[in-house]
Amino acid sequence: MKVNLLDLDAAGLEALLAGLGEKPFRARQLLRWIHREAVIEFAAMSDLAKGLRQRLAEVAEVRVPQVLRESTAGDGTRKWLLDVGAANAIETVFIPEAGRATLCVSSQAGCTMGCRFCATGRQGFNRNLTTAEIVGQLWWASRALGAGPGGNRPISNVVLMGMGEPLLNLDNVVPALRLMLDDNAYGLSRRRVTVSTVGIVPMIDRLRDECPVALAVSLHAPNDALRSRLVPINEKYPLAELFAACRRYLERAPRDFVTFEYVLLDGVNDAPAHARELAARVADVPCKINLIPFNPFAGAGFRRSPGDAVRRFAALLNAAGIVTTTRKTRGDEIDAACGQLAGRVRDRTRRAQHPVEAA
Repeated sequence: MKVNLLDLDAAGLEALLAGLGEKPFRARQLLRWIHREAVIEFAAMSDLAKGLRQRLAEVAEVRVPQVLRESTAGDGTRKWLLDVGAANAIETVFIPEAGRATLCVSSQAGCTMGCRFCATGRQGFNRNLTTAEIVGQLWWASRALGAGPGGNRPISNVVLMGMGEPLLNLDNVVPALRLMLDDNAYGLSRRRVTVSTVGIVPMIDRLRDECPVALAVSLHAPNDALRSRLVPINEKYPLAELFAACRRYLERAPRDFVTFEYVLLDGVNDAPAHARELAARVADVPCKINLIPFNPFAGAGFRRSPGDAVRRFAALLNAAGIVTTTRKTRGDEIDAACGQLAGRVRDRTRRAQHPVEAA
């Protein structure tokens, strides 16, 4: 089988080319053609010697995931459903905003984490995505949004907040991150690439050592009892261990804070007492808190917190000196909002729909 060059970062391309008797600078040329110019036919890579183009065609290819469906919301949010084979599909979302253009990327087909309020978790887990399938989402979106000749870069930020838990697929995620950061590819700043995790503590340390980018942690509760019911992995990595890992991560992170994401669920985790407890728990972790209105899906068993409750919760955190923002819901009409990806799928998790009570 031919090597898919989308699977290779700069080091991988250099190794491949060295095996063909080529010098390292050829890797930079290939990166620019494939990722910056969105050219996938070797014959069109005009500054490569004809002999090299022929050898590459014999042993390699540039194979990107195929788009099955595209949806566009009234607010400009766009969602692509991409085929990754064996009846698996993933979703990628583009969110245009004033001053930034963000792509939300998936890292797995399905998810193992089983967070109670997340539609993707109800799908169950199929497999990890390859590096090509992860960075291929950025390749597709960039081309669809106008990338190509001249190196136009229509996407300013990438967040690994789509389907899956990125830290459970670091062997493929890290090379994809390196391609996103490479000036010969997408040229994104480490501050503008964010990995979101539910809190896989050993993998937070590994990401810190191998490719530190901005870190977001799905928190959603101020204490272990409630968080374990909402985010089951908390039973393995409780809050004290998670916060310690966050402090270690900040030693090498491109930002001087961790973002804690907190989905507000009516009557579950949105009381003033929860806000005060949360402020006390994160006081020794340099952080910002991003409050997220719950985005409903069939059979969720939760309700979105009323606007007054959201504003009260944010005010209490801000009064405690914690920078707090509330995420604007985008793309919910096309099931592209936070927690909705793959929302119209059969529940494969066998989890009974028992309500989660506050704690």
